[in-house]
Amino acid sequence: MKKYTNTGSKDTRSGFGAGMTELGQKNENVVALCADLIGSLKFDDFKKNHPERFFQIGIAEANMIGIAAGLTIGGKIPFTGTFANFSTGRVYDQIRQSVAYSDKNVKICASHAGLTLGEDGATHQILEDIGLMKMLPGMTVINTCDYNQTKAATLALADHHGPAYLRFGRPVVANFTPADEPFVIGKAILLNEGSDVTIVATGHLVWEALIAAEALEAKGISAEVINIHTIKPLDEEAILKSLAKTKCVVTAEEHNILGGLGESVSRVLALNNPAPQEFVAVNDSFGESGTPEQLMEKYKLNNQAIVEAVERVIKRK
Repeated sequence: MKKYTNTGSKDTRSGFGAGMTELGQKNENVVALCADLIGSLKFDDFKKNHPERFFQIGIAEANMIGIAAGLTIGGKIPFTGTFANFSTGRVYDQIRQSVAYSDKNVKICASHAGLTLGEDGATHQILEDIGLMKMLPGMTVINTCDYNQTKAATLALADHHGPAYLRFGRPVVANFTPADEPFVIGKAILLNEGSDVTIVATGHLVWEALIAAEALEAKGISAEVINIHTIKPLDEEAILKSLAKTKCVVTAEEHNILGGLGESVSRVLALNNPAPQEFVAVNDSFGESGTPEQLMEKYKLNNQAIVEAVERVIKRK
């Protein structure tokens, strides 16, 4: 097993901020729009260095999406930023009509996604956003796993033409992917080769999947771990290649079991190579207030939950 090392825990939203800082220096067409959350989205450096390309819209997210769509007509590349709940659910109609249907080059960037938003509770912990966004025709959906990958994804989106949703988080998490690793939209990353089970993980659950793989190795179970940072378009080839070897899969995501990565993988299997699958996801419920660690344990989104799911799915082969 290839060992991945936490080089220093960081929050993924700071990776987005670092990416925006670099884009501000490299690409004069990149503009940033924020809905009154500059510090939370780490827009501070971009605003300081490029005030003429930064737009503080205030608590008017629908207006922010409309302005962003309009800016693309003049050749600008707008990156919008607010909490994931306000980036998607609150403004879904504007995204559908003004961005997706119109095929506008808007990058919808969403922090504080999932349960790890923590103490702010269920009203802010959106667990449906991946489903909402992946259903929109032409929308690219990206869910990064650490600081380095979030920065790389931010940079890659500036060169990608078309509407896109970039999802990241609030808490400090392990930073383990190489800083110089290329980010290719739609291309999964094989983190660990295995022969008994495939673990397909996204976002904060990727590190948990690697921890689970080590625990499984100690039990004599060889787990293949795949980092799915792009949920749409999904790297079906990577998934099917792994399943041809392992014959079973566990999907792991910080999202509702309905509409997320797991269901996308199920579709691939149903159409190509049916195989047993277990889901590590929130089981059709809202969250609640608590620390990220407490919530991930209660809702069974940690490495122990992945181990248990692997043990169940192997019995079904």
